[in-house]
Amino acid sequence: MQIGVNSTVPAQNLLVFQTKRASFKCRKSPLNSLSTESTRKHLSNLEKLLQKTNQTDSDRVNKPLTNGSISIKRKGLIEGLKLWDIKPEMKAAEEMSPSHLNRLQRLLSKTMEYSPRNNLGSRWREYHGCNDWSGLLDPLDENLRREVVRYGEFVQAAYHGFHSNPAMPVDEAPLPRHVALPDRSYKVTKSLYATSSVGLPKWVDDMAPNLGWMTQRSSWIGFVAVCDDRREIQRMGRRDIVIALRGTATCLEWTENFRAQLVPIPGSDDSNQRVECGFLSLHETRGAHVPSLAESVVQEVQRLIEMYKGETLSITITGHSLGAALSLLVADEISSCAPHVPPVAVFSFGGPRVGNKSFVQRLNQKKVKVLRIVNNQDLITRVPGVFIGDNNSWAYTHVGTELKVDTKMSPYLKPDADVACCHDLEAYLHLVDGFLSSNCPFRSNAKRSLVKLVNEQRSNVKQLYTHKALSLNLDRDRLNVPIPGCLPSPSR
Repeated sequence: MQIGVNSTVPAQNLLVFQTKRASFKCRKSPLNSLSTESTRKHLSNLEKLLQKTNQTDSDRVNKPLTNGSISIKRKGLIEGLKLWDIKPEMKAAEEMSPSHLNRLQRLLSKTMEYSPRNNLGSRWREYHGCNDWSGLLDPLDENLRREVVRYGEFVQAAYHGFHSNPAMPVDEAPLPRHVALPDRSYKVTKSLYATSSVGLPKWVDDMAPNLGWMTQRSSWIGFVAVCDDRREIQRMGRRDIVIALRGTATCLEWTENFRAQLVPIPGSDDSNQRVECGFLSLHETRGAHVPSLAESVVQEVQRLIEMYKGETLSITITGHSLGAALSLLVADEISSCAPHVPPVAVFSFGGPRVGNKSFVQRLNQKKVKVLRIVNNQDLITRVPGVFIGDNNSWAYTHVGTELKVDTKMSPYLKPDADVACCHDLEAYLHLVDGFLSSNCPFRSNAKRSLVKLVNEQRSNVKQLYTHKALSLNLDRDRLNVPIPGCLPSPSR
């Protein structure tokens, strides 16, 4: 391609251009990897740059051309042409190739992409943890990935259900509330409430009387749902009962989180079996007009077991953060609430430690299976710790099998993302959806939408993608439009 250069171009610019032109002849031009339209765009940038430089005063034109000035001009020319994003050695070039840009646009759209749900059939017990998920985690089995994300979306529904109406009535029992489930094959059968055993000092109300629901002792914390669709029951190989619990939201729930002393489990024959005081309080305490979380769950599970007597059942408890901690206490409670309790499994996201080694042994004896999804950068999963000596009775221990993901593996999140992002549930589901194995990069065919992630964690998303989101007309106002918080993870 011949490029005409105006005779009025300053000598040093002409030399720089000729130098670059010669270098393009020596090797394949990076422009050749782009479309003709893109090439025209970069050549247009070149002409504009030369015309702009041509307007400089004659004093600058007549200055002697040194090696230093050539280097500076060359750098300025490259920047003016904006060629950094097409240099083969730069990662951004690969990320912003036409195919990648199309993929990014699809991931930033609000169109939900469904993928076929594979038939779990006779293998459902494996995916429910009967073998502690041996051979399914690294590399991550595609069916298990979908199940993990699906249960995480139930927790998102619990968050949404609370924040849509967080206040509790003061003088009467709360009315049943509608919960928008991510999976229409399930129906909600019971609302669950958690109550703190402590109250805030009176001076808090005096200083901030308008805190409202933030200081209420009892709050809606989740729900019980049961699969009610014959096709889905057949696909999963059983009728599934789900208990979903959200994370910390109110001031008193935060207060309970910090009551980290280990206390004996009520009714246990072994005084060495201990759990965190604050978590136990939220699990066991009755409210003024609501039963305790433990009572509600046991009564509802017993009712459902009796209702579907003779069918193959499973109980899946899922939670995030505080909800992950309470999931273990709920699992412990219901695992012995009836003569023949169905298999109980816990899928927890970003959960703290809950009890000591004796508590772990207690759950193992009850055959409660626990899969902990842990972000390697999430500090919440590392607390509480050891408090007194080396005695196991006073040392916190994690329960179950671990599926470890890492914020740094995501091509979209900043490697130094803040604590809130590393603990965020949507970030967890994003990381699980892209996880292949511990020694593989983020999978290229992940289909989970990035809209919610960009909306909630904009400051932790790489600028390359936030800028592209804006260029694709996905500005903050549009992203703040209510959208489904769950996109089914692809099975392939």
